[in-house]
Amino acid sequence: MGGRRTAPPDLRGYLSAIERAGQIKRVTKPVSTRYEIAGVTARADGGPAMLFESVRGSRDGFRLVSNLVGTRPRFAAAVGAKTEHTIHDKVISAISKARKPRISRRAGLYEENHTRDLSVLPIVTHFEKEPGPFVTSSVIYAENPETGAQNSSFHRLMPVAGGSGSGGGKTTRCTVRMVEGRHLHRCFEAAKDMKQDLRVAITIGVHPAISIAAAYQAEWGRDEMHIANSILGGKLELAKLGWSGMYVPSASEIVLEGRILHDVTHKEWMVEMLQTYDHKRQQPIFELEQLHYRNDPIFHDVLSGYAEHRLLMGMPIESKLTGELGAAFPQVRRVSITNGGCNWLHAVVQISKRRSDDPARIIKRAFAAHRSLKQVTVVDEDIDPDSAESVEYAMATRFQADKDLVIVRNVRGSSLDPSSDQKNLKTAKMGVDATIPRSKRPEGFEIAKIPGIDRIRLERYFG
Repeated sequence: MGGRRTAPPDLRGYLSAIERAGQIKRVTKPVSTRYEIAGVTARADGGPAMLFESVRGSRDGFRLVSNLVGTRPRFAAAVGAKTEHTIHDKVISAISKARKPRISRRAGLYEENHTRDLSVLPIVTHFEKEPGPFVTSSVIYAENPETGAQNSSFHRLMPVAGGSGSGGGKTTRCTVRMVEGRHLHRCFEAAKDMKQDLRVAITIGVHPAISIAAAYQAEWGRDEMHIANSILGGKLELAKLGWSGMYVPSASEIVLEGRILHDVTHKEWMVEMLQTYDHKRQQPIFELEQLHYRNDPIFHDVLSGYAEHRLLMGMPIESKLTGELGAAFPQVRRVSITNGGCNWLHAVVQISKRRSDDPARIIKRAFAAHRSLKQVTVVDEDIDPDSAESVEYAMATRFQADKDLVIVRNVRGSSLDPSSDQKNLKTAKMGVDATIPRSKRPEGFEIAKIPGIDRIRLERYFG
């Protein structure tokens, strides 16, 4: 007789795990969704996750969690890595060994609460000049029109007035921010060409491994939930939704079903990873058909431009670059998407240099692997790529601007960078070879060490 199946991984299980590790703070004081939650989260940036247990005006007792994977140790816990230094090994392995999740015949979300009103959710207003509150942790599931496979990706939502079910004070519509050319946008454009709305499902409040997989830019036609299942050791469970036909994690806290309308748009703008306001855009509209949520539901909010947002989006890219550059160049030791570059625009690549042209070739490959990169700095093994001071030291002592600088002009860049040509997505990029020149005597660059310094404890010498 087979053993009883354990419950699938969910947000609640992850919260219990990080609470046991002392990595979460419970806020029992009533808090407002208008700026206060964002302010508390910002103050806790780089610290513990925050679980707000009393949200003012919240219907049906919604709690709210923020800063969920706002540190590398919590990110490691989310993907099941033993330490933060093995995150990339775990993610790269999961990508290569992606496997289809099991399908549940019965999902808990069907048994509990239903509505057709977005205003039931404790949606947070984060910044003073944003046009409204935003749902910032939402994962959208859509069918790939070419392969029939599902696509899963992160997209932020802003509630707006109007809609066929908006009578009686109900909110049924929200904008959907889609980056042109990315996979959901391609699915949407395929439906729009046929003058059809795109049926989608949306989840809010899932195990962070699912969010991390959805943030990864998988190849066209690949289902990111297969990667999530691999990260979770084959324990992910999906449930098929009745109205949309999409498969979503069965233990999701909140699930929305509806259509992205092919012929309606609304102007919006938001704060991005750089903590700057994006320019105003006409974005498509999502029309809600049904909203399901668990008993005692937990809403997940991601504060844009702060640690959780940057790690959630940047760490999968760091894993991707680590895997791709490492496969092409065995001399690559580590890749760091830097904090100063908003975990998106700047990378430092640590190498064991073999040839004089290694840095230039690696810089070119890195720009191709992640088009949003604006600067790539290549350093030697004795330089810590996570330390801005160490990298600047390498530039100060090993870099000559007339010989070691690579400039690439008028190429595709990030839409987030306000200094670029955001309309045409064009930018200039810089590569820096901050490695020891092979034409120079290597001993002239050796960083002097004091034997036994690691064993010295200053407190033994005082008092």
